[in-house]
Amino acid sequence: MDVSVLLENARTEVLDEAYAALESSHVAHYEAAGEPLTRQRLADLHDLVVAAVRDRDLSAVTAYSQRVAEERFSAGFDISEVQTAYNALEAAMWRRLVAAGPPAELAEAVGLLSTVLGAGKDTLARTYVSLAGKRHVPSLDLTALFTGASA
Repeated sequence: MDVSVLLENARTEVLDEAYAALESSHVAHYEAAGEPLTRQRLADLHDLVVAAVRDRDLSAVTAYSQRVAEERFSAGFDISEVQTAYNALEAAMWRRLVAAGPPAELAEAVGLLSTVLGAGKDTLARTYVSLAGKRHVPSLDLTALFTGASA
């Protein structure tokens, strides 16, 4: 089974399903971005995943995921919002793959798709954590919670 061909041929259905799942999650920033932009973002990720599977090259997916993390972090997105978008696309891709794939060929297909999506999600998470660690968070003054403490 050629996973990249299967996913490319199911592109419209995958994107429709992923968008519907994301929309039903009511993720504030994606709702505010609107349907055309959100669909384009899902399509961009889909196309990068398909290319990475086809070419056996993770560099474009990881670079994209790092850029997305930086942009969304700066825009105030919570990491869970971005993960919800990645997960919506992943679930739609999995459904097509499992439904169409011959059982004897699923192990390799699962490995390919897992590797690509895992690399993207790992880069996304590591970048978010790195950015959050650099943000200055003022110390909390907890003295008001204790009797006998002077402010």
